[in-house]
Amino acid sequence: MTQQETDEKYMRMALDEARQALSGGEVPIGAVVVCRNRIVARTHNLTETLCDVTAHAEMQAVTAAANTLGGKYLTDCTLYVTVEPCPMCAGALGWAQLPRIVYGCPDEKRGYREYAPRVLHPKATVTAGVLEEECRQLMQDFFKNRR
Repeated sequence: MTQQETDEKYMRMALDEARQALSGGEVPIGAVVVCRNRIVARTHNLTETLCDVTAHAEMQAVTAAANTLGGKYLTDCTLYVTVEPCPMCAGALGWAQLPRIVYGCPDEKRGYREYAPRVLHPKATVTAGVLEEECRQLMQDFFKNRR
């Protein structure tokens, strides 16, 4: 399997998580953490459910993965998330030392690249635009229906 095929496989799982968020009244963002070809976390936004502004999909994913692996550093992991992380989440990804972040669509208004482009771990690599249109459409439909 090529890297692109692998990235698309896990991004589809993140999209499934985003749809779960949507069905729960949450902003439809999903995340999956993979460590050595093993899924160690599958999460989605829970800010409304938990009444917690920090309960973003990525934050939930970092916590779940750290609990599964038994340590706070996720140095052998890749995060797949449907939307570009915000600065808060990107900061958490940096502290967790995630070496690779893969996201679907950019967040032009609140994405980390706009506000904190150097917040990720210095050795981290980012792959953007994986299943971008599907990720974008899910977000656009959500906000269109809210207005």
